[in-house]
Amino acid sequence: MTDQFHENEAIKARSNFLRGTLKESLVDNLSDSITADDVQLGKFHGFYQQDNRDTRLQRQNQWLEPDYSFMLRARLPGGVCTTKQWLQINRIGEQLAGAALRLTTRQTFQYHSILKRNLKPLIQEINNNLIDSLGGCGDVNRNVMCNPNPDISQLHSTVYDWSRRISEHLLPKTRAYHELWLDGERVDSAVDKEPIYGKTYLPRKFKTAVAVPPHNDVDIYTNDLGFIAIVEAGELSGFNVVAGGGMGTTHGDATTYPRLADELGFINPEDTLAVAEAVVTTQRDFGNRVSRHHARLKYTIDKMGLDAFRKEVEKRANLRFQPIRKVVFTTQGDRYGWIKGTNGKWHLTIYIENGRIIDLPGREMATGLVKIARIHKGDFRITPNQNLIIASVPADQKQQIEALIETHGLTVKNTPTLRLNSIACVALPTCPQAMAEAERYFPEFMEKLEAVAARRGLRDLKSVVRMTGCPNGCARPFVAEIGLVGKGPGRYNLLLGGDGRGLRLNQLYRENLDEQEILAALDRLFHHYAAEHEEGESIGDFSFRMKYAEHPAEITKEVRYAK
Repeated sequence: MTDQFHENEAIKARSNFLRGTLKESLVDNLSDSITADDVQLGKFHGFYQQDNRDTRLQRQNQWLEPDYSFMLRARLPGGVCTTKQWLQINRIGEQLAGAALRLTTRQTFQYHSILKRNLKPLIQEINNNLIDSLGGCGDVNRNVMCNPNPDISQLHSTVYDWSRRISEHLLPKTRAYHELWLDGERVDSAVDKEPIYGKTYLPRKFKTAVAVPPHNDVDIYTNDLGFIAIVEAGELSGFNVVAGGGMGTTHGDATTYPRLADELGFINPEDTLAVAEAVVTTQRDFGNRVSRHHARLKYTIDKMGLDAFRKEVEKRANLRFQPIRKVVFTTQGDRYGWIKGTNGKWHLTIYIENGRIIDLPGREMATGLVKIARIHKGDFRITPNQNLIIASVPADQKQQIEALIETHGLTVKNTPTLRLNSIACVALPTCPQAMAEAERYFPEFMEKLEAVAARRGLRDLKSVVRMTGCPNGCARPFVAEIGLVGKGPGRYNLLLGGDGRGLRLNQLYRENLDEQEILAALDRLFHHYAAEHEEGESIGDFSFRMKYAEHPAEITKEVRYAK
C-alpha cells in the first residue's frame, strides 16, 4: 500500500487475510486491550473494542488504562433463531458478557462488556449453537436483513431463504475465523483466498436487505444493496434491485450526506446471487480507498453515475436489468398484537425498548422470554425496529404464551403509541463515536415528548421518532419523521419531514438544540399539526407539506403558534 491509501487499507493488506496479531493480542495479560491494528481487524470477526467513557477521565487521573471491554455482534440472517438458540444466547450472555443482551436495528443481537479473556469462549459457545459473528462488523457485507412478514408464512420462508443465501454467498472465505476462535487447522496463507473480496476487502462496511411490500421495516432504501420482493399470485416472481443507500454523515462536512438507494432494475430470482456479487465487486474495485468518510457505495455511485454503475453491474453479472416493477410501501414500523399467518399459526410482536433485554421492576423481559422459549414450538424473529416476534405459535398454545406475557409485564397495553415506533442507538457510555446520549436518555426524553403531545390533544399520535448519539446513523434517524442526531453533550440536531414509510429523507430543521429547545420546537409543531393537519396525514407528511425544514424562520413565530 502507498501513502495515497487510508491506513486501514494497509492494515488489511498485511493482515494475512484478517489474522493480524490477534492470536498474540488475546493472550497478552499486560493489558485488557488489543493492539491498534487488531482493533480494526477484530471488527471483521464481529467485535469492537470499547471502554467505559463514564470512568475514562477518572482512570486517566489515576494513571490507569481505560476500562476496556468488547462488544460482539452476531450474524443472524433475517433475524430468525430457534427457541433453543435463544435459551443458549441468553445463557452465554449471563455467563460471559457483563451487560444485558441487546437486539440491533439490523435484526441480530449483540453482547456488551465482554472481557478480553472471555472473547474466545463466547465465540466458541455461539458457534456451538450454529451462530457465528464473522462479518458482524468490518469492511464486508454485514448481517442481511429480511422483512419478518409473519402473516405471509410461505412467502416469508422463501424470502428469508434468499436472505440467508445472500449472507452465505457474501461471507468472507478466509479460514482465519476458524483458526483463531474455533481452533481449526491453520491454512497456509499462500493457499487462503478471498474470491469476492480480495486481500483488502471492501473500502467500507456494506449493508444488504430484503423487503416484501407493503412493509418497509427494513428501511430498504437506506441499505447499500436492497432486494424488493415482487409477488405475483402469492409467489415470488423476482426482485427490484436498489443500490446506494446509506445513513452516515459527518457534522460540518457537506461532502458527506445520507442518501436513499437508486433503482437498478428487476431481476429473476435465479440471478439474485450473481447481482449481489456484482454490486459488491464493483464497490470493491471502484470504491474510495483514500477517504473513509467517502468510501460507502453511495459515493461510488454518485462518482460513477448511475447509468455507468448499472452497466458495470450488468457486465459482471452477465445480464440485463428488466424494467422496475411497481411497488407500494405503507409503513416502516412493526405491527403489534396477534397476527394470524396463512398457515394458520399466530405471531406476536413484543415491544422491547431500544432492544435491551433486561429485567426491570414490573417488566421482566429476560426472564419472561426465557420461560416462553422453554415452551414455544415456533421460532423467534428479531425485527429491524429492535423488537421481537414470537412466531409460528399454534392456536392451542396462544393462551399459555399470553399468560406468560401478562405475568412478566411484556404486554404493549400501557406503552404510549408514540413510543412504539421509536428507537435509539446505544451511544454512551461505550460507543466511541457517540457525541451525546441516546439509549440511556431516550426513555426520559420520550416521556416528556409524550406529555407534550398529550397536552396538544395528541395522546394517540403515531410517529417514527429516532435518536442517535452521532451522525453515523445506526438507528436510521434520517428517515424518521422526527430525527434527533447527537451534536454534543445534551445537544442534538432536530430533523423533520420523513414520511413514515422510509421513502423520504427528513431535513435539518434546527441545529445544536438542548432538551428545552427541542421540546419547545416540537410543541409548536404538535400545536400546528393538531389544528391544521388533513385527515389521515402523518406528522412527517404535515411538516414536509408545511415546509418546516425549508423555512425554519416561519415556524418560530410565537404570534402564530401561541400557547
